[in-house]
Amino acid sequence: MKSKLIICLLWCVTSLSAMAQSNGNKIEFTEYTLPNGLHVILHQDNSTPNVAVSVLYHVGSKNEVEGRSGFAHFFEHLMFEGTENIGRGEYSSLVQKAGGALNANTSFDRTYYYELLPSNQVELGLWLEAERMKHAKIDQVGVETQRKVVQEEKRERIDNQPYGSMGENVFSLAYTKHPYRFMPIGSFEDLNAATIEEFRDFYKTFYVPNNATLSVAGDINIEDTKKMIEKYFSGIPKGTKEIPRPNITEPKQTEERRKTVYDNIQLPAVIQAYHIPAQGTDDYYALSMLTTLLSGGESARLPKALVDKQQKAVAAASIPFPTEDPGLFMAFAIANMGVEVADLEQAMDAEIERVKTEPLTDREFQKLRNQVESSFVQQNRTVAGRAESLANYHVYFGDANLINTELQRYLNVTKEDVQRVAREYLTKNNRVVLHYLPKSAEAKK
Repeated sequence: MKSKLIICLLWCVTSLSAMAQSNGNKIEFTEYTLPNGLHVILHQDNSTPNVAVSVLYHVGSKNEVEGRSGFAHFFEHLMFEGTENIGRGEYSSLVQKAGGALNANTSFDRTYYYELLPSNQVELGLWLEAERMKHAKIDQVGVETQRKVVQEEKRERIDNQPYGSMGENVFSLAYTKHPYRFMPIGSFEDLNAATIEEFRDFYKTFYVPNNATLSVAGDINIEDTKKMIEKYFSGIPKGTKEIPRPNITEPKQTEERRKTVYDNIQLPAVIQAYHIPAQGTDDYYALSMLTTLLSGGESARLPKALVDKQQKAVAAASIPFPTEDPGLFMAFAIANMGVEVADLEQAMDAEIERVKTEPLTDREFQKLRNQVESSFVQQNRTVAGRAESLANYHVYFGDANLINTELQRYLNVTKEDVQRVAREYLTKNNRVVLHYLPKSAEAKK
């Protein structure tokens, strides 16, 4: 009786929270499109004196031409080199002197730049992003400088990092046709072979107003901000080139693919990756709930079984990659000392099978819902998080208001849905499996 009461109370809390998202806690925003195609989203929150200025360009590694991988990530760096009005190396110092911070990131599907500033410096952020969009400096000095920077980043984060090549190996094995088979970091060979004309052409194609979303959130006045945006962005010409969008469908995988990687590591690892639908689909939300069940905290199923009870792993987790086209659901575990990868893989498989065959308890499922809700709220807690979410929702789904309604899509997922997607997608014929072994094991073959 007591457990039923607790479950009922938890359900009520979640239901009331979902209602609060759609009513009292609604995130208000204004959006419009300039004649040059730039989409603008403005969110006013005067509770703290700071502002996030961001631009999302709808270009990632999937938009690159084969043989010229790494361009989008390269431009993430190159577009900090300066412009006709900003000297080389001054971009970051201008923001830092104003008491702010800045950064950028690149994925398979997008490139995202942002400045976090005191609210009295919002005009500085807008000017900097307009400069980047209008006339970024793409010369031989900048290209050569950033080639070295990107190459050093790849050495540090991937080549010389234990398990660092995991993404590269997983995606190249899982995809045979789709451009997701190439990681955003690209290759040294492709970047070194590219000419200055190819870089300039990439800039003119993708870094244009009609391929960008400007999202500003924080301590602003909407009408004043509109005037500043008109001042700095309206004169930037619309791009003249057609923006390439890949329409390649990855063939359905019909049998398991395997690979052994010998790495500079001490402990072996097992990585499993399953093909799943794109982000925003009903099944993607169910798969997101599934990953929370498997690895959402130390008491989740994978770490509890593999790390705590069986002590076959020192770490275990899963993640569905949120991608614009159909992506991957990855599960991985790092073996405990003396544990064979075959035994570790068998233990992982057993936990996956348990989801398929054993129904979730009401208590377990309610915990999932609470965790998902908490994560969603945390993601949009700051103005920086809201600026990014608004831009993402507009670009990927054509609906910025999902910031107010997407949580309900998670809460619509049932226990049966979680079990169904595990049965449908987490099958051996639909996966790739990698065994990471120490280099010393290769010598013993």
